[in-house]
Amino acid sequence: MKLLVSPINVEEANLCRLGGADIIDVKNPKEGSLGANFPWMIKAVRKAAGSVPVSATIGDFNYKPGTASLAALGAAVAGAEYIKVGLYDIQTKGQALDMLMNIVRSVKGYDINKKVVASGYSDFHRINSISPFELPSICARAGVDVVMMDTGIKDGKSTFDFLTEDELIEFVNIAKSHGLKTAIAGTIKFEDIPSLNRIMPDIIGVRGCVCGGNRNSAIKQKLVERLKTEIRWE
Repeated sequence: MKLLVSPINVEEANLCRLGGADIIDVKNPKEGSLGANFPWMIKAVRKAAGSVPVSATIGDFNYKPGTASLAALGAAVAGAEYIKVGLYDIQTKGQALDMLMNIVRSVKGYDINKKVVASGYSDFHRINSISPFELPSICARAGVDVVMMDTGIKDGKSTFDFLTEDELIEFVNIAKSHGLKTAIAGTIKFEDIPSLNRIMPDIIGVRGCVCGGNRNSAIKQKLVERLKTEIRWE
């Protein structure tokens, strides 16, 4: 598994790099679960990250494929290797496919080597969004590279409050059957790591647990280092 950590500025990005993060993910928690940061911040973090790949979130989207495609291109141009979109207010397979096909076209048309990440939500029932278990087949058809699970509402409840370990293993296996990489995030805690070591997604995404439990606090290098040692890497 790879460790993705989500800083909000260059100072935190440096701590992520020094702590051993495999992917540095630029986001803005003030704008939601996958809230977008500014293009100049993506550029600055890309410079600070050195050889570490950079991811950037473009928002928790409702059905606005044009707006999402333009935002995705902006993140790609700013330097992100991974461009993440949250399908927050998407209710149908048709909407999801249209969104993702256009985002992929926008990103890959600029640089074929960029990766598109599509996120569903473990708490999809309470945000009235499409089930993440429906996403792998849609993502494969659209040309997405990574399918992700996150929480839509950041209220202290984690992905493990909404889905069991067996359900998350099923999600990973469905994605693999479609040739996709997987990522799991959503208020992940240190006590969730043994379960994640059994589930074995390709990527785990964190912020709050390396901030000491409060995602609105600052990232701590020692907690990034600790998390890195507790995760299985084979």
